[in-house]
Amino acid sequence: MAEDIFDSEAQRSYWSARYDEARTGWDIGYPSTPLKNYIDQLTDKNSRILIPGAGNAHEAAYLFEKGFLNTVILDISPIPLQAFADRFPDFPKKQLVNKNFFSFEGQFDLIIEQTFFCSMPPLPKHRKAYALQMSKLLKPGGKLVGLWFDIPLTGDLVKRPFGGTREEYLSYFEPYFSLKTFAPAYNSIPPRAGNELFGIFIKKA
Repeated sequence: MAEDIFDSEAQRSYWSARYDEARTGWDIGYPSTPLKNYIDQLTDKNSRILIPGAGNAHEAAYLFEKGFLNTVILDISPIPLQAFADRFPDFPKKQLVNKNFFSFEGQFDLIIEQTFFCSMPPLPKHRKAYALQMSKLLKPGGKLVGLWFDIPLTGDLVKRPFGGTREEYLSYFEPYFSLKTFAPAYNSIPPRAGNELFGIFIKKA
């Protein structure tokens, strides 16, 4: 049975155990190429940026090093947040937030998605809640940018990562977002080549 993603204590325990046991196969150790290339095109250093389910937050580190100082790193486990604070002692501690995504509040210009969506059991209620919460956290006209796995669902609600189809994802996002692009990533890292969709979604006014 799929776990309850809205149960903060259970989620904190589960993900902290994964970090304690070094079961972090999703972590490639550096910013993913499609997101790095997107970040390289950003010019407004004052943008308020959120990375939910950030883990070791390699994209956040890259943003910070490029002078984007208003990035908030959100994770349900305190372990990767502390590790990030140790690696980047100058990063503002108040921007390292240990909280459940679904109860987090704020307003952002940009949200970056990287292996967060695919970590949640792929029940329709979870995916609907994800799309709604993303829209709540963005300012009107704000952007949700990221990578989603273009791999078939198997019916297994335990083994990650969970994928889906472009059409399914769009069915969840369409009520809240206008589509700028959502296409196969041409510059995925080799192990994920052909299995990722790169998307830019703009919050509807």
